[in-house]
Amino acid sequence: MTKNNEQLSLEVAALTRKTKELGIPIMIVFEGVPASGKTRLSNELLLTLDAKYTHFVPMKSPSEDDLRYQFLQKYWNSLPSKGDINIYFRSWYAYYIEYQANKIKHSIYNKYHALRRQIKDFEAMVQDDGYEIIKFYIEISDKKRKEHLKEMKENPLTSWKAQEYESAINDDVYHKEMHKILKASPDEWEIIDYTEREEAINLMYKHIIDRLNNAIRLHKKKDKVIDGDFTEEFKTDLFDQSIDKVSKKTYKSLIGDLQDRLKELQFALYERKIPLILVYEGMDAAGKGGNIKRVREKLDPTGYEVNAISAPTDVELNHHYLWRFAKDMPRSGHIEIFDRSWYGRVLVERVEGFATKKEWKRAYEEINQFEKMWTDEGAIILKFFLTLDKDEQLRRFKEREETPEKQWKITDEDWRNREKWDQYIEASHDMIKFTNTDHAPWLVVPADNKKSARIEVIKYIIKKCEEVLWGVKQY
Repeated sequence: MTKNNEQLSLEVAALTRKTKELGIPIMIVFEGVPASGKTRLSNELLLTLDAKYTHFVPMKSPSEDDLRYQFLQKYWNSLPSKGDINIYFRSWYAYYIEYQANKIKHSIYNKYHALRRQIKDFEAMVQDDGYEIIKFYIEISDKKRKEHLKEMKENPLTSWKAQEYESAINDDVYHKEMHKILKASPDEWEIIDYTEREEAINLMYKHIIDRLNNAIRLHKKKDKVIDGDFTEEFKTDLFDQSIDKVSKKTYKSLIGDLQDRLKELQFALYERKIPLILVYEGMDAAGKGGNIKRVREKLDPTGYEVNAISAPTDVELNHHYLWRFAKDMPRSGHIEIFDRSWYGRVLVERVEGFATKKEWKRAYEEINQFEKMWTDEGAIILKFFLTLDKDEQLRRFKEREETPEKQWKITDEDWRNREKWDQYIEASHDMIKFTNTDHAPWLVVPADNKKSARIEVIKYIIKKCEEVLWGVKQY
């Protein structure tokens, strides 16, 4: 028996209660030219869904502030939490077309394939993490569309909306570009003709029902993977401690000048609107905090932030693991320093079993893609792994325990991590092996000598920034 729209609506509502219960996040995209019927379809759906966990996300033309951030950052920020539903009224696709049509931002947008790749990577990452993305493109006969626009123009209360439609992205450009997208990935989209309203609603509900049923089936079949070995060629000499030791006298003569140069580069980066992202990972007690302190000691505090990453909160655990980091990425010209980072996925989450083997193995490529989204647009990403000899770590742990003002630095967790030293070293080796890229390189820094490590890091930051700013080493 054919179901009417009211019956289909009730079925969709029941299925979304199930996806909420199972913690499946849903992203529903509505694209289409103005006055095509997507407003009415999306509102029909909103009335069906539970407002407690449904969010409407309209696409707006990028503001000046939006243009200070990475292209997809606003969509990373707006990802639904587990079990929630986001309805995107126009989406990253319309956003992409607006960037392209208006030649927005800097030279990277002369290479729009980079943005298309970012969209593809973004969708793949969230889908691999259990998100269901349902995409609709709404069409309508030209006659019916003109009738809609005429009705709006003739009503004094809605005439402004018709004018707004006409001043938006050129309809022909949008239509042409969207059809290129539809042609490139036809299986990903459901095209609905809104000329006959009831039929369009019927098709929308049926497609959502099919997709939600499939998402529920996949969720129930989700593999429970047992963690196991991963590294084929494990080499401990990657963390060799050989480094030119810096004497106390040499350190004092160098550190001030290097910090002054770093401050000058901070202003140069700001003037050129180049974001700088510094990532610190390393063994416990390797001196990450002290190293970061020396990097930022003379910087202008209005132009940088430090993110000291701890265990994720319940809210963060209810999102994609990269969500909490994406929203802290810097705007153009600013510096963001991460004291531990998204690499927790392949370090602590791997070793402690918080992520399945399937999840952390997948994360290497996801992280590479995530970082590429920022470097595509001119950001500098530098990553430091501070290594430490096991005996030196023990000495520092004991010193912390015996020094009252340092006792807060040592915890039971530090001792537990030490018991898994070999596992953390192995995970760190894999991390560097699989995520050391040209666009976001790692520098392994021997840190048995804290002063040498600080000089090494600051010199490297200066070198890499100068290469980007002027193409040659200036210092």
